[in-house]
Amino acid sequence: MLSIFKNLFKKEEAIRPAFYNIVCPYCFEKYSPELVVFRAQHYREEDEEYALQEDETLNKYRAKFGMDAAPEMEAILNPEYAHEDDKIYVDGVLVGMTDAHGELTKKRLCPSCHNVLPINAGKVPSNIISIVGASSVGKSVYMTSLIHTLQNTTAHHFDAACMPLNGEVSRKFKEKYEDPIFEYGRMLQSTRLELQEPFIFQLVFKNEDKAPLTLVFFDVPGEGMVDQDYLSIFASHIKNSSGILFLVDPLQIKTIRDRMLIGLDEKGDLSDRYAEPREVILNLYENFIGHQDRGKTDIPTAVILTKSDLLKSLAEEDGEYIQPNSNIFQNYVHREALNLLEFENIDGEIRRLIEKIDRPFKDALDVYFNQTAYFAVSALGANPINKEINGVVNPVRVDEPVIWLLNQLGYIDGKEY
Repeated sequence: MLSIFKNLFKKEEAIRPAFYNIVCPYCFEKYSPELVVFRAQHYREEDEEYALQEDETLNKYRAKFGMDAAPEMEAILNPEYAHEDDKIYVDGVLVGMTDAHGELTKKRLCPSCHNVLPINAGKVPSNIISIVGASSVGKSVYMTSLIHTLQNTTAHHFDAACMPLNGEVSRKFKEKYEDPIFEYGRMLQSTRLELQEPFIFQLVFKNEDKAPLTLVFFDVPGEGMVDQDYLSIFASHIKNSSGILFLVDPLQIKTIRDRMLIGLDEKGDLSDRYAEPREVILNLYENFIGHQDRGKTDIPTAVILTKSDLLKSLAEEDGEYIQPNSNIFQNYVHREALNLLEFENIDGEIRRLIEKIDRPFKDALDVYFNQTAYFAVSALGANPINKEINGVVNPVRVDEPVIWLLNQLGYIDGKEY
């Protein structure tokens, strides 16, 4: 009997790879852990190679996002030129090296952008979730509400913690996003048409056998998702993701927009403001999906109808598209597992709704995406008036798409309660 268990363990060890390819959470390049570079732990003015110096690669990355150049830094060390005895491996992954002065460094950098890599990069799968959507769909507000919900409730329900990648991410997120909405009840400023450095969070599980799930949010203006220059940059980001959150505003869809504008404090023709969802799909196809096998992507994609609170007036008006007692207007808390019955009800209802109000968009999703699920969320719980949020912010179902992705990626089970 003991030999049987030994064989089982050997089989499990044989299945697990010696290392995992790294996907950089900053530039999204994918490579073997052997290709990382290191930052020296010291500098020596008398040694030109180890003197403080400009990091051109890092500054090129920073310039792309409108950031100032970094100050002069310690030298970059390439392990390719180091003796094997000077390299340190943990679980088959290169994690450190000793330099020419006998100093040890474990500060691993991405070879493409020279940002510091997460400590567990290469030891666990790089499961990264990306978010896409056209302008005015509320990506920034949804991101804020989602991270706030993950940190304060969802993570606890799944024995995990939602952590910013570093202190700088934590500070910026709180000051620019979380406090304005959740502390001061103010809407966020519209994202300017320029690249901004991604916000990176990790869902870290208490069970050490589960790899952290990395959530990467580029607060990119929606215009970027229908702009060729932007999409050429973000194609690799999406291509190397493990899951996609695809946001759709009800007002992007003309059928809904025409019916709902009467009840909203909006004036004039909004067709220019709201790009059709199909435009985003077409640009994703040209820059990413079209280059995949069979011209389709296997990346699990959560199609998320945002601002679901706006649909209440539509439901109360005639109920043709959605019923006033629909589950989408009621929050639901998933605990320990994805409630499959709850998920299937929401998925089916929104799938049918999208098919009614924008069949060409639904057909495009079916053609280019192999694995989709449909959701409806309200990041605030109510429609803001004059960019002010009245009362307490009550997000509705904002974490459900991520919980579905956790199930699809094997982190959690799905159960029929």
